[in-house]
Amino acid sequence: MAQGAPVYAASMADPVDIDVLPSDWREQVLQLAEEKDAVILAHNYQLPEIQDIAHHTGDSLGLSRVAAEVDASTIVFCGVHFMAESAKILSYDKTILIPDERAGCSLAETITADQLRAWKAEHPGAAVVSYVNTTAAVKAETDICCTSSNAVEVVQSIPADQEILFCPDQFLGAHVQRLTGRENMHIWMGECHVHAGINGADLKDRVEAEPDAELFVHPECGCATSALYLVGAGVVPEARTKILSTGGMIAAARETSASTVLVATETGMIHQLEKAAPEVNFEPVNRAAVCKYMKMITPSKLLRSLKTGTDEVTLDRDIADAARQSVERMVAIGTPSATAE
Repeated sequence: MAQGAPVYAASMADPVDIDVLPSDWREQVLQLAEEKDAVILAHNYQLPEIQDIAHHTGDSLGLSRVAAEVDASTIVFCGVHFMAESAKILSYDKTILIPDERAGCSLAETITADQLRAWKAEHPGAAVVSYVNTTAAVKAETDICCTSSNAVEVVQSIPADQEILFCPDQFLGAHVQRLTGRENMHIWMGECHVHAGINGADLKDRVEAEPDAELFVHPECGCATSALYLVGAGVVPEARTKILSTGGMIAAARETSASTVLVATETGMIHQLEKAAPEVNFEPVNRAAVCKYMKMITPSKLLRSLKTGTDEVTLDRDIADAARQSVERMVAIGTPSATAE
């Protein structure tokens, strides 16, 4: 089985940034956004200050679709680089800015376009399904993209006798294979270093400490399989264990009757969950599950981006066009992106 190793650019090695903000930071940001005809988008894992000032918050694909739909000529994408690329793919003629172009993604970096081409050569005729957490170059080599909320439907849309190459997330791939029973599905051995670090031992300890809590588990997590095992072993009731995308977590938060919810994903998600259901106590399964790349987008960098137009995301037109086809095929399946990724 093909597998990839994380590739980290040297420029990403030290994302530590100390913000010194003007007292009227918020006013400056909103005024500049209006003057520059810009819309600010923030992923659910961003710093709370960034989430709170953004015009729109959400998952990566949902935000990219917002970028394509709004009238603004400039989009400031507060997330990691592949997300800003996705916005460029879906709205090529707009100016797409990311406040720090060094903000990468350990999952997206686990597979390159060259590696995918080599894998395809080993399996002629196979359909390539790529998670949206991939670079534009990988999407351009992909038949159809998926999100964590529609990956099952995407895989089921492919003829049963056709091989599938699923990349790059091994935990999401295993989750989809388990639900579909698809035996002719090959899974790339990539992972998000943050989600992979939320393991079964962490989950078991937290469940034992909070036996009445509900569980919200992102399928990228290393503990997703453990969560289902705990259900099968009767440690936690099935009704209180939910494998959810980030958008799915927000929807579930609004509906839960639990007083405490244990959350297995990047800790930035807690901010949006608390806003959705302020009466519920949301606790991370692993408090160390912090993506340093997401946190590279700081308030001062957002202000700088609006002032100077940095850092602009550009793509070769041919790559953008090919990548857009794989995204549009996914969108045609019809699962709303509001619950994606």
